[in-house]
Amino acid sequence: QVQLVESGGGLVQAGGSLRLSCAASGSIFSGNAMNWYRQAPGKQRELVAAITSGGSTNYAYSVKGRFTISRDNVKNTVYLQMNSLKPEDTAVYYCNVRLGPYNYWGQGTQVTVSS
Repeated sequence: QVQLVESGGGLVQAGGSLRLSCAASGSIFSGNAMNWYRQAPGKQRELVAAITSGGSTNYAYSVKGRFTISRDNVKNTVYLQMNSLKPEDTAVYYCNVRLGPYNYWGQGTQVTVSS
C-alpha cells in the first residue's frame, strides 16, 4: 500500500523558514524519485522540487536558491527546507511519487506566509 504523509506546514512571517517532511512507505521510497508540488488557491498545482533516488535535484525557478529538497533513505523520508519565504509561497504543499503510469499524493500540508 502506498502511503505518503506530510508534516511541518504552518504560519510563518515573510523571510522565515519552514521544513516540510514526507514519510513514505518503504516499498515506494527506495529507488524512486520523490517530488514536492504546491497548489495555491485558484491556481494549478505546480512542481516545486524533485530529487532522484541518487540525490540529483531540480527546482522551480521561483524557489531556486531558497528551497532545498533532500531525502533520508534510511528513514524513507523526503524533506523540503524552505528559507526566505515569501507571501507568494502560500499554498498547500503535496508530496508525490510516480510509479509507472500512476501518481500518488499525500494529504497535503498548508503553508501560509504572512507579509
